[in-house]
Formats: sequence, C-alpha cells, structure tokens
Amino acid sequence: MYYNHERKGQRRMKMCIRMLKRICLLMAVVCICSGFVVAGKGYAVYKEALEEMSLEDKVAFVQGKESYTEYEELPKVYVQAVTAVEDKRFQRHGGVDLIAICRAVINDVRAGSFVEGGSTITQQLAKNLYFSHNKDLTRKAAEVFMALDLERNYTKDEIFELYVNVIYFGDGYYDVASASEGYFGKEPADMTEYECTLLAGIPNAPSVYAPTRNPDLAAKRQLKVLERMEVCGYLSMEEAETVAETAAQLLIQAK
Repeated sequence: MYYNHERKGQRRMKMCIRMLKRICLLMAVVCICSGFVVAGKGYAVYKEALEEMSLEDKVAFVQGKESYTEYEELPKVYVQAVTAVEDKRFQRHGGVDLIAICRAVINDVRAGSFVEGGSTITQQLAKNLYFSHNKDLTRKAAEVFMALDLERNYTKDEIFELYVNVIYFGDGYYDVASASEGYFGKEPADMTEYECTLLAGIPNAPSVYAPTRNPDLAAKRQLKVLERMEVCGYLSMEEAETVAETAAQLLIQAK
C-alpha cells in the first residue's frame, strides 16, 4: 500500500514536470512570436524615419551646426569618461550590446518597471537623431535597426562625435560645445579633468545632474564617473582621488 502511494506521488510529480515544460515551451513560443511582431513594427518605423530624411542628410544637418565639435577637439579624458559611464564596450560591439541588454532586462524585471535601458552610445545617437524618448518596445526596435545602420556607415569616432553633438546637457545646452561654454566658459578642448568628468555625467539625467541646479547631485554623479573610469582602467586610483578632491574643494567654495 505504501509502495502504491509512493508510485502515485511519482506519477503526479512527472505530470507536474511535463506540464511545467509545456508551459515554459508555450511561453517561449509566445515571446518569440511577440519578438517578431515588435521587430517588424520597429523595422517599419525605422524605414519611415529614413523616408522622411536619409541618414546621410540627417548627419549632414547635425554637422552643419555652428557649434559642432569634431572628435579631434575633444579631450581624451572626456572621451574616456563618457565611454566608461555610458557604454564601456563601445569600441567592441556592433551597435547593440547584448550583455547590457540582458542586464537591463533582469534589473527591469526585478524593479517591475523600466529602470535601466541597456542602450549603447550608438543607440542613444539613433534615438536623438530620429526618435522620441518614450520607453516603447516598438521605438526600441526601430532604434536598434538605426544603430546597426549607423555602425555600417560610420566609424566609432564619427559616431561618438555625432553623439556628443546631439545630447542634452541641461540648462538649454544641446551639444558639448554649448555645455562647455555655458558651464565653464571655455571650449571643449580646454576642459580640465575635473570639468570633463563632471560634464560626462550630466546627460544621464540633465534635469537632475545640471551643476547649476543640483551641485551636490552633480558631484555624486561625477564620483560615479570617476569610479567607472577607474574600473575601466582609464584612471588610476590616485588619479581618480585627485579629481575627486578637486571636485570636493570646488563644491565647498561654491557654497
């Protein structure tokens, strides 16, 4: 009798496992189908955007801005700071960073909302050139197609150059030259390490990190930039601490 009861329990367990496998398979099929639908819609949005203005014309329009800054005019430490805090695998990926996307999905699921995007510098450029900032899956898919297009047609230096000429830095500054002049009274090429690392952290949330509005939060964000630069090997611990000390002193003086 005990033996029969045990066998019934084993059968129930096997049935539950089979049922769970079927549910997982069904969920996987639904996700794949949904992915194809979103990708299809995103591709249509991407093509519509290009029909309104080609990528070549859009880039030429940006490059024609009076305040446009070329890559060679950017301090090396600024390039490193932006790369470290925004897209550390920028030089290695083809426009989309699958590792960053997986990490973002996990964090979003844990939070129950969109708290992390996983977008590369190329994707952010695509968004700023053509699309809205709404967190929509169709728009995200269109952004991916545009990012791949950018990577096919432009070098990494050109993509980075375009990126810093279209992102928002707060206080009405929509490119690196305007931000550098507005915040520090100088051209990008003349920025110090302190200024470079401060400016690199602002675009993540311009209304929050603009130093004229929230100097304390801007300083905290700058520390995050320095931390990422140290992890990426762009700065030694001593170099990062020196910049952090300068930032702390200037913050005290400003108060």
